[in-house]
Amino acid sequence: MRTANRFTFFRFAALALLLLVANAASAASTMPSIVVDVTTGRVLHAQREFDRWRPASLTKLMTAYVTFKAIESGELTLKSPVRVSLNAARNPPSHMAYPIGTIVTLDNALKMMLVKSANDIAVAIAESVSGTVDEFAGRMNAEAARLGMRDSHFVNPNGLDDDGHYSTAHDLALLARAIRREFPQYEHYFSTEALKDGDKVYKSYNILLGRFKGADGMKTGYVCESGFNLVASATRNGTTLIAVVLGEMSSKKRAERAADLLELGFARLDHMESLPLLTAMQPPKDRSTKVADLRAAVCSKEANSARWADRSLASFDTPALTPLTRALVPVPIFKGGAEGVSRSAVMFAGQYFDELPVPAMRPVPLNDEVAESRRQAQLDGRAVGDIPIPESRPDHGA
Repeated sequence: MRTANRFTFFRFAALALLLLVANAASAASTMPSIVVDVTTGRVLHAQREFDRWRPASLTKLMTAYVTFKAIESGELTLKSPVRVSLNAARNPPSHMAYPIGTIVTLDNALKMMLVKSANDIAVAIAESVSGTVDEFAGRMNAEAARLGMRDSHFVNPNGLDDDGHYSTAHDLALLARAIRREFPQYEHYFSTEALKDGDKVYKSYNILLGRFKGADGMKTGYVCESGFNLVASATRNGTTLIAVVLGEMSSKKRAERAADLLELGFARLDHMESLPLLTAMQPPKDRSTKVADLRAAVCSKEANSARWADRSLASFDTPALTPLTRALVPVPIFKGGAEGVSRSAVMFAGQYFDELPVPAMRPVPLNDEVAESRRQAQLDGRAVGDIPIPESRPDHGA
């Protein structure tokens, strides 16, 4: 009996210590954040959850959601072609930088977008689903409205900075929860730790994967205006929690904060009855609707120097994260292999051509304008589609 009592005492002491550490970490940051239970929708933690923010590459969660809906409705399959257009190739890093005209399957495109956070592929997916970025953005906003994301507006599928592009921690939690509940068959896209393209290996920017107990997704995001954002998920004993963290100063700090908040959430699971529901939460009437802009702080020389000095993943400022002790097993990706059609490409005589002017989505022969442009390219000694790719821009990332 004494042994059992000692075990119970130490168990609760450890839990209390963990809760203390998590609460202390929670108080250390003043940036927006929220933690929600996927199954019940109970909010285990919330701070500035209705502040309007640049979601950056967290936008790609909505791009994935709209794409999953298109697959579900039969518009596309995972083998449908995704074509890298000139418009897609113009997007700055992070990107795959494939030549214009490259075809990949939708399956591989989703992996590239969600693991590598490829901005060019996000645009290529949008064009494959809806034909144009503007039309796809319309679908993004329609889905946001249906999900109750009242403080979100999307302009593009990759989250590159735009004055009219914003969301909140609350809304992003609604979106992430919808993905986990409605499309469990696609969870592997968010938990993949690395991709392999030939000799190149692309590691996920989500530091929690492999380093936090139960971590299984979902997406990172960064532009100077937003700071370092993260939607992180973890599952323990059949319970999945989602943490949204916005505006941190480095990829390491956003991971540490998300880990602490997830630990805090798991520690609070036994007291959820009194906690609010995510769908019932309302923004304060007197709050500002101005979208935050952290560029001056996040992309200053001092901030860049601090990130460089604290880039090691051998240690963390929280016991919730531990260094990775095993080798990554990258998932292979490849070009080609597509079957069927998409809104951006159809197959004709072994070649893929833009299909947008043809509502019926049927193969069309080369018109005089296209034939002449190809002939001129050959005369000039250029390969068709040989258009320079933009150079790297350090202000954007994953």
